[in-house]
Amino acid sequence: MKKALVISGGGSKGAFAGGVAQYLMKEERKAYELFLGTSTGSLMVSHLALGKLDALKKLYTNVDQKTVFSNSPFTIRKVDGEKVVSINHLNTLWNFIRGRKTFGESKNLRKLIKENITKEMYKTILKNHKEVVVTISNLTTNKIEYKSINETSYEDFCDWIWGSCNYIPFMSLLEKDHCQYGDGGFGALIPIREAILRGATEIDAIILDTEVSQVNRMPSKNPFSLLFDVFDFMQTHVEKHNITIGKLAANHKNVTLNLYYTPTVLTTNSLVFDKKLMRRWWASGFEYAKTKREKDRSAFRPDVLG
Repeated sequence: MKKALVISGGGSKGAFAGGVAQYLMKEERKAYELFLGTSTGSLMVSHLALGKLDALKKLYTNVDQKTVFSNSPFTIRKVDGEKVVSINHLNTLWNFIRGRKTFGESKNLRKLIKENITKEMYKTILKNHKEVVVTISNLTTNKIEYKSINETSYEDFCDWIWGSCNYIPFMSLLEKDHCQYGDGGFGALIPIREAILRGATEIDAIILDTEVSQVNRMPSKNPFSLLFDVFDFMQTHVEKHNITIGKLAANHKNVTLNLYYTPTVLTTNSLVFDKKLMRRWWASGFEYAKTKREKDRSAFRPDVLG
């Protein structure tokens, strides 16, 4: 039996995935050999491979806009108690004047990765024979690539994590090995099939979205909100395709597949990092996983089945 933990993309919603993973690993005592992540999931898998759940929780519940963006393309203000995101025209213009290819820059995130995923952690993962894989989109070759910690140097691995998290054109573009890379979620938001191809026989997949669409979007008010809506539309369908293919592959290979969705819509803009909300989402993920596991167990009890 080879168990895998797969975490989808979802920006700040990664806090929810952390809570789910904490319950599965600490309360259910699940031991995984394979960890796959896309975007925010790629940022989590190294800590999870080492069981560093407390450190991961501290990271995900203390991050804010400045932690991620060195030049944020957004302005966030409160209107009637609700957060409204709009274009930061000055920052965006400054980025273009400097010859950048994106609206914003996420170099602070690259520093955060180096500070929190250390070379010692990298070496320990290799020593413990855990396989950690991140998903990234190669925009030059038009392919999805899966970067395993077993096949890359420490510096390269940090680059791949950063590239996988970069939701372009709002964040930095990774240019490496004569190619341009962006968020892994553009092509493989939840890489279930890749886990199966790598030999997984039991998979827990955390999907940072609701199982059934629960959002009817308001009309776009500016180019940024329209671009967000278009990307969200595309990624919703990429996710559904990934899950369908993953389910078919699991059935064909007789793989046990457990899916963990968010029970409610957490946010409509996952590039807004709010410490209070992310703490709440972590706790919510833990409670959701607990409730789901209890329901799953009761469904198989003889007295319940009658």
